[in-house]
Amino acid sequence: MRNLKLTVEYDGTNYCGWQRQREGISIQGVLEEKLSFITQEKVRIVGSGRTDAGVHAIGQVAHVHLQSLLPTNNILRGMNSLLPLDIAVKKVEEVDERFHARFDAKSKVYLYYICNQPTRSAIFHRYVWTVPFPLQVEAMQGCIPYLEGCHDFTSFSALDTGVTNRVRTIMRLEISVPKPGLIKIEIEADGFLRHMVRTIVGTLVEVGKGRLDPLGVKDILHSKDRAAAGPTAPPQGLFLKEVKYGE
Repeated sequence: MRNLKLTVEYDGTNYCGWQRQREGISIQGVLEEKLSFITQEKVRIVGSGRTDAGVHAIGQVAHVHLQSLLPTNNILRGMNSLLPLDIAVKKVEEVDERFHARFDAKSKVYLYYICNQPTRSAIFHRYVWTVPFPLQVEAMQGCIPYLEGCHDFTSFSALDTGVTNRVRTIMRLEISVPKPGLIKIEIEADGFLRHMVRTIVGTLVEVGKGRLDPLGVKDILHSKDRAAAGPTAPPQGLFLKEVKYGE
């Protein structure tokens, strides 16, 4: 039995998320269908984590156990010849049988893009959150010291996660303006709760609008109350950029 590591890129617009579900088309389901066709065996692809409906990925990682002896290059070419244009397998690697895409991950990096201009983009509207009101980026950056580090992120988590331990460590949070009208938020953590990135972004936008002081983010964290934080930002601006593993 072989263990293969897949690196996958996808546009999540037309999917119900990564995880296979009873209703709707999932990224996992499409990948399993195409790989099963190529190898002629039933497969189960395990991702590093779930992305919600409408969320994209540049570097999602998954693993799959196979009996097939097909070379990795053949699997790569075969899958990309069958997959829809909005899903691509970037890399297929043979890895140790003990490798687990989810449990071996040391950190994940997410990107979020905000289109901060009066009118929406006709080209990029599926990949940004359009906020037509001017945002104070320096005020948003003032929240970074309060969010970085090890905290209980209950206030920034969906209520129905079923997770008891909501302590996570944000290793890096960067907020920049790569070009006029575009705000880029990059966040790396040892793990994320459901809607955690999107709720952080929604709260940062409240700060950028002047409705919330940066110091208020510290109080929101300590409150452990989801109602105290800002709205959940829409999914289309969110990208899973990278999953990092140890040596």
